[in-house]
Amino acid sequence: MKRIVIGISLVLLVAGASLSPGRAQNSANATANPSEQPPTHDWAAGNPLKIALLKWYQANSWTTSFAVGKTQNSNPYGLAFDGANIWTANSEGTVTKLRASDGANLGNFEVSGLPTGIAFDGANMWVTDNSPNGGVTKLRASDGKVLGTFPVGGQYPFWLAFDGENIWVANSAGVTKLRASDGKDLGTFNVGNGAFGVAFDGTYVWATGGPNLVTKLKRDGSSAGQFQVGRAPYGIAFDGANIWVAISAGQVSKLRASDGKTVGTFNVPCCPYGLAFDGSNIWVALDGGLVELRASDGEMLGNFPANPGSTGVAFDGANIWVALGLGHAVIKF
Repeated sequence: MKRIVIGISLVLLVAGASLSPGRAQNSANATANPSEQPPTHDWAAGNPLKIALLKWYQANSWTTSFAVGKTQNSNPYGLAFDGANIWTANSEGTVTKLRASDGANLGNFEVSGLPTGIAFDGANMWVTDNSPNGGVTKLRASDGKVLGTFPVGGQYPFWLAFDGENIWVANSAGVTKLRASDGKDLGTFNVGNGAFGVAFDGTYVWATGGPNLVTKLKRDGSSAGQFQVGRAPYGIAFDGANIWVAISAGQVSKLRASDGKTVGTFNVPCCPYGLAFDGSNIWVALDGGLVELRASDGEMLGNFPANPGSTGVAFDGANIWVALGLGHAVIKF
């Protein structure tokens, strides 16, 4: 599987996987009579919404999948939740809106270029065009109407984040800050050899960049520190106290948000890409599946099949959604 890249040496080669989607449980625990197995563990611990939905164990965590886009090769990448719906950025040139409760398709909306990253600002969706001269498109979340398209400071805009007032966009020149109200360019800030992913921790903006850096930015774009992680960091997420970074070689690093110190590095299967936090655990999209790590100590709690090739991942308050980047569907766990 070939990931979209941003032209700055952030290249990820993906090996094909042969896992088949099915019930999300560890294959090592499968027997001819699953009812005779002891329960794995209380998977709902710490998450009242899982308890309300009776999602106690990994064995009953798989839900279903939903088609997105207009073609069999819509290739969904980024995912975002708007409080009621899941939005997918599809590289075919569309954005899809799914009702989170039941996966009903509420619309496929055309946008320009190669849609990749997507974020919600409280009223609108922002979608990056991962083309050499791509920008960011703003769509009204209520009906998908395009409200404007705005350039960024560099090429190949990728993932993005909202800080309460502004949209921060990773691109080949660094991170571009756009005012959410009108898309005005407020500056592009260097974070190393371009940027790939962006996250906001309530005070600072964090960006992954090549070849092995995570940069912490103040709201004015000035640097608050740079921290070394493994080579080719991609996805990034905040868990309320720490920053989590996907490292393409097969690791996920945990950095303390207060000072950027690495407090743990955890091995995962190849090749970690997108990250999301569900209130208790970190979910990692990777080749052929999805991994769940306990946020407190990085212990792997589950490894779930999701083919062909998962990319973006998002949490809707009760369920995890993952995009299948070489296909036309998203999976709801």
